[in-house]
This record gives sequence, C-alpha cells and structure tokens, in this order.
Amino acid sequence: MLLVVDNGSVYTPSLLKCIQDLNFDFESHTFSNVSSINLDNYSSIILSGRRKNNPEMNIVNSKLVKYSVEENKPLLGICYGAEILALTLGGTIKKMTSSRHGLYEIDITKNNPLCSGKIKGFESHSYMVSKLDSSFTQIATSNDCKFEIFQYNNKNIFGTQFHPEMSSDGKSLLEKFSLIK
Repeated sequence: MLLVVDNGSVYTPSLLKCIQDLNFDFESHTFSNVSSINLDNYSSIILSGRRKNNPEMNIVNSKLVKYSVEENKPLLGICYGAEILALTLGGTIKKMTSSRHGLYEIDITKNNPLCSGKIKGFESHSYMVSKLDSSFTQIATSNDCKFEIFQYNNKNIFGTQFHPEMSSDGKSLLEKFSLIK
C-alpha cells in the first residue's frame, strides 16, 4: 500500500484524485498524523508539496526520507517533497529570481524507471534544489531548474521539482512510480 503524506499543498487534492484514478491501493495522512501510523504497513511513500514553511513538517518529512533510505522503500518527493529529500541528504535549495507557474518542458538526461525523452511538467514554486550531494544522480533538467528529477544512490528514491499530478506526462510518471517495488 502507498502512503501519501499531505503537507498542505493546494495540489494535494489533485494528487489524491490522480492516484485514485490510477486504482492505487493507498492511504493519505497529514504530516501531523504520520507519527501515529505504522510505516511498515506501506510499500512506498509520496511526499506532497506544501503551502508554507513549517518546522514540524520539515522534521516529519525528513524522518520519512531517512526511513525510506534505511528500509529501502520507494519514495517520491514532489516539489517541497523533493526539496526536503535533497536537504535531508546533503543538498541545498535556493530562492529563484522569479517564481515558476505553469507547464514547462523538461529534458530527461539519464535512463530511469519513471520517464524518458522530453516531458511537460507543471511547476508552481519559488524555491528550487540548487545543489545535490554526490550520492544523487540528476535525471532531468529544464531551462530554469537544473534538478527537475533526481534519484538517490541508485535506490528507488526520487524527487521531482514539478507536480506530476498536474500533467498527463506527470500522471504517467506517477503510474510508473507505483509499479516500483
């Protein structure tokens, strides 16, 4: 079963609808509820985006990243989820000179189980991953974001700077993520 962590993004309802439409077996819990559930009941985790910074949210999501690494469980961090993935494992983020909002072309630069070629991804953010630890691999880039998709240590742990739930190419990426064991 898939665990979706709701970090309060305006796009989380679309993420949940997309996952439901794809017939995934999933549960959604707010970040503030995660400590009350047994993570061993889930085969993979998706960390949603967020609306605003919250120190408690950062702690909970960082613990989930570390849990996924230690337990070798697939994880997909979306927007904020990708940023906390990078920050937890040695990367940095920075404020962009201008916000990105809308569909953007993303170039896939490395073979991976999620996507290939060029895809359209929906972006809505003013921060971006700016540096990754050497244990990460860049998978995709765009004109303004160097790390549109990245992978941790050849594990099934990925970050997407964009919101896959908001485009048809992204929905295909979510579907492929759900097939990873």
